Amino acid sequence: MGRGRQKAKATKQARDMKYFSPATDLSALEAELSGKRSGSEEDNYSDLADKYADVYDDETDDDDASSYRTR
Repeated sequence: MGRGRQKAKATKQARDMKYFSPATDLSALEAELSGKRSGSEEDNYSDLADKYADVYDDETDDDDASSYRTR
């Protein structure tokens, strides 16, 4: 392909990208920017945190942590 056709193709692709505007869900964008989250997401994370906190609390001791330190 010659330089003229290559440049024309690149220009066409750049123009297509510049003027491409996908459909935007404005209500989802507003919720994301305002920091609001649905209650179900927070509940899921707190349940997981409680579950794993119980499992891993017993395994963390100061003696184990000192073995990982460099001298």
